[in-house]
Amino acid sequence: MENMTFDVLPLSQDVLNGVMELGYTEMTPIQASAIPLILEGKDVVGRSSTGTGKTAAFGVPIVEKLTPAKPNHPKALVLAPTRELALQISGEMRKFGKYKKSLHVTTIYGGDSYTAQMAGLRTANLVVGTPGRVMDHMDRGTLVLDELETVVLDEADEMMDMGFIDDIRTILEQTPEERQTLLFSATMPPEILSLTRDFQREPEMLAVDGGQRTLDTIEQLYYHVPSEQKMAACNLLLQRFGQGRALVFCNTRKMVDELTEYLTEAGFSVTGLHGEMTQGQRTKVMSDFKMGRISVLVATDVAARGIDVEDVKAVINYDIPEDNEYYIHRIGRTGRAGRTGVSHTLACSALHIRRIKDLERYIKLPIKRAYMPKIEDLEEQHREALKADILKERWRKENDNWLPLVSELLEEGMSAETLCATLCRMAAGESAMAIPEVTDIVPALKPSEQRRFGKDAKKPHRELGEDRVPLKCTIGRNQRIAPNFIVSAIVSESGAPAATIGKIDIYNDYTVVEVTPDSAKKILQTMQMTKIKGFRVRFSLFTAAPKKGTLRKDRPKKKY
Repeated sequence: MENMTFDVLPLSQDVLNGVMELGYTEMTPIQASAIPLILEGKDVVGRSSTGTGKTAAFGVPIVEKLTPAKPNHPKALVLAPTRELALQISGEMRKFGKYKKSLHVTTIYGGDSYTAQMAGLRTANLVVGTPGRVMDHMDRGTLVLDELETVVLDEADEMMDMGFIDDIRTILEQTPEERQTLLFSATMPPEILSLTRDFQREPEMLAVDGGQRTLDTIEQLYYHVPSEQKMAACNLLLQRFGQGRALVFCNTRKMVDELTEYLTEAGFSVTGLHGEMTQGQRTKVMSDFKMGRISVLVATDVAARGIDVEDVKAVINYDIPEDNEYYIHRIGRTGRAGRTGVSHTLACSALHIRRIKDLERYIKLPIKRAYMPKIEDLEEQHREALKADILKERWRKENDNWLPLVSELLEEGMSAETLCATLCRMAAGESAMAIPEVTDIVPALKPSEQRRFGKDAKKPHRELGEDRVPLKCTIGRNQRIAPNFIVSAIVSESGAPAATIGKIDIYNDYTVVEVTPDSAKKILQTMQMTKIKGFRVRFSLFTAAPKKGTLRKDRPKKKY
């Protein structure tokens, strides 16, 4: 059952093409158990947690069976506890049915425009939504459930916890009696068992996640680094944590190729894996990785679907995945077979940090801030590795062949300590990699620091020297701006240290900030559509100076 592949299922070529394009080959246990039953029209109760592939378990057969629908009368309905999960399910469904022209998916949830949702409901044969908004559209008459063929309750236990039990019962009571009802839940509290008794017909009970890996054994870390130092940061993390096998994930084929080339030049045993490679190439890469002929694999999500290697020491998210489930699939490649694992995620902007916070809420586990390994720690690690190699080799008989040379060098006056140190340096020089320098982006200023800097902004950023670059920021006194807002935005968005920010002159509708050349480059690259105090601003080189006779009201309020 565990080795079943999707191509043995009775799927149309259109659906199979969509599934295969995602890189799905072998089915997970929940997929292998549920899909055949759902295709047969049976009701199913699946006990399966997040990250086990349950979306495909119900999504693939639903997409396969879907037929065109009348306006506002969909054929399938998926209920999910949150907007995020509803959007994710819709996205997966569209991928499964990419080549099925009759598939029309719409997503309905609170906080979104009713008008846009009503337009989608007129053409949809598959609706994914949260219980509250589904009820709203039912009350408005824009969603009619009398022709439903399939209903899915996804993450049913979470919907119970959120108080949706009465809404779910009301929704199910307005569906045809002959519908197919599918229920997926990580746990089976009494409320869910009562739904099963009242609304399902002889359901097949699937409990396939007893041995399923969880994320609890994986330490999840993220690093906030400048975008121009991202490759060097990956290099450092691999040197520190990637002994043995390591997986690095990128979002695009282009990035896989570029990062693979960089890491190869840096001295790593590395190769890339992406969807545009031939099957033969991909098979060879996977064989080399599993057999230990290469130690670092750089891959896209689609290409990495079939990776099943138990002793991956570290997973690095070079790019943060856009899909929450992809994040779970990625980091689940480590910490297998009862081992612990570590995942490392690189963030280069405030947007990336917000994305990490979204992931934390989704997986309900912390992703902790960490800092780049120190050069001295890596040097010590390299020394310890060399020491281990020397101790392992010390009893080899071939060593005796070099004793005459050792005696000769000692007789010529070289001390034993100097001889050993010289040989260690030479041995390390053949294999030790260069250690790049990476600067962590300091966290945004705390409110207490902002208040302090607002009173005396000279304190954190006056020692700049004469080589300064004036930048113009399109926000000023009219927007009630203060220097602490400028400093905080620059530090958090560009990664430029606060100590590189100099004099700040605030005018009516713009501000001039003096920074070092390196910081100017970072700011101009990263802060062209930044929001400060809710206002969209731009930074540019400031080349003009206020003319003599400038109106007093537009002179700088203060030089900070």
